[in-house]
Amino acid sequence: MHPAGRGNFARLNPRRIKRITILLLVLGFGSAIAIFLTARPVVVDPLIGDPMTSKRYVRELRVIGGKANVVAAEFMAWFAERWQGRNLAATVAVLTVVGTLAFRFVAFRPDLYAPFNDPSAKPPSSPP
Repeated sequence: MHPAGRGNFARLNPRRIKRITILLLVLGFGSAIAIFLTARPVVVDPLIGDPMTSKRYVRELRVIGGKANVVAAEFMAWFAERWQGRNLAATVAVLTVVGTLAFRFVAFRPDLYAPFNDPSAKPPSSPP
């Protein structure tokens, strides 16, 4: 075990954290830009189209499952759009920012994942 019971994360000094952060942002935003520039527009079948634009389809959804069914179908359609075409680039960019912020939070707070079986290690203080 590493001294102070913190494993390899104890070696992350602020300079290394900054380098890793920059690397994560460059890779993530670079990927998002590449996806944006190479993505083709989403092709919708002209015969079927988008069923959510049809009043008859929405009415049938409401009759079968109520308003919750319509809301669930709209959410699933919205969520599926996030993973296609240029919307995927925006999704990758947002996930890059969230992932980088999560890394920085964990990297700057090694006391959050320190083992508590070491009597010399203090557990993180909990709010009252």
